[in-house]
Amino acid sequence: MSTSEHPIDIASYIDHTVLTPEASAADVEALCAEALAYNVAAVCVSPSRIPVAVAAVNGRLGVATVAGFPSGAHPSSAKIADAVFAADAGATEIDMVVDLGLVVDGRWDEVEADIAAVRAAVPRPTLLKVIIEAAALTDDQIVACCERSEAAGADYVKTSTGFHPSGGASIEAVALMRATVGDRLGVKASGGIRSRESALAMIEAGASRLGTSSTAKILDGDS
Repeated sequence: MSTSEHPIDIASYIDHTVLTPEASAADVEALCAEALAYNVAAVCVSPSRIPVAVAAVNGRLGVATVAGFPSGAHPSSAKIADAVFAADAGATEIDMVVDLGLVVDGRWDEVEADIAAVRAAVPRPTLLKVIIEAAALTDDQIVACCERSEAAGADYVKTSTGFHPSGGASIEAVALMRATVGDRLGVKASGGIRSRESALAMIEAGASRLGTSSTAKILDGDS
């Protein structure tokens, strides 16, 4: 059904995000204040800024962070360290980056083992999202990444870091990811979502979360 027939609460899909290296504690506090005002799903911040975000949202929103970011070309031990630090600091959601080199080489058992190692280190209820950098992959690779993420115990698959030169989220990638995981996993679209139109298009394609730093632009003017 179209969103015009059934208006969507876009805010409830949004991970309000600031992952730029120069983001200060004050920037994170401002992000959290904006997130609370819009009542989004979560804020997403760099690992060192987790304590600032946790204090600012005070349990009223989810706090997400990243592991193995942005390249994914880290040993599993490094991603585990990122994830454990984050959970101990109060993060409720971890967005880890898949090892794209392993994906390109077709070393799927190692891809799955990498994800499973992080999942074991931060069990539920912490949410685990796996960033697959879909714009850099073929359709077959996207499908295999989603299948291996599910097998490894992930809660979400996510399109992009937003930092890769290949680009961010696309409607086609989101639709393919949703078709692969069905209703068993969430699908997070991230990278280049800067308007209400693009946000709704991603949701209609199957996204259950949106990673964006353009929350105010997307939501202002919504009824």
